[in-house]
Amino acid sequence: MTTRESAAAQRIRDAAIVSFAQLGYAGTSTRQIAASLKMSAAAMYPHFRSKEDLLYSIALDGHRSVYEALREVDDPSDPYAVRLENVVSAFARWQAEHHELAKVVQYELGALTADHYRSISAVRRKTTAILATIVAGGVAAGEFAADDPDDVVLAISSLCVDVCRWFPSRDRRDPGTLGTAYARMALRMVLARQR
Repeated sequence: MTTRESAAAQRIRDAAIVSFAQLGYAGTSTRQIAASLKMSAAAMYPHFRSKEDLLYSIALDGHRSVYEALREVDDPSDPYAVRLENVVSAFARWQAEHHELAKVVQYELGALTADHYRSISAVRRKTTAILATIVAGGVAAGEFAADDPDDVVLAISSLCVDVCRWFPSRDRRDPGTLGTAYARMALRMVLARQR
């Protein structure tokens, strides 16, 4: 679900995602986005007050989508290893399937106003909390071995988020296969015996 409901707003958002992903937020003008849609820049303003408002809409929807993707696959009744595998697979897969959107929502946040950034940060914390709950729970239950669960969460999150930077590559083109590989790596991080 998006924060903007009209078809015109969605077309603007889609064009902005492509441009922001390719040229960066700073390298993109509203005029360029409008021109790619064969519309005037003024036609964008009924939908988005500014370029920053457009970025915020994209970032908010993208972060909500990641959060929902992880929440949907996490069943608290499953063993922690299964939960971790499901969540990491979904996380990496989402970054690959939506790599242009993911690149924008991960790497352009510095352009947001302070209020908008705080709003996005709240969603990011909820997403991280899913992973943190699983890792900390697995450690407490004796299923996982980790000196510092927060370090494990940071490492896993960093691996998954970075997918959007390089996907697709010559050798890695299937999001599902990539998700499975990342889930296995995450399990090896926590199931390895401590020395």
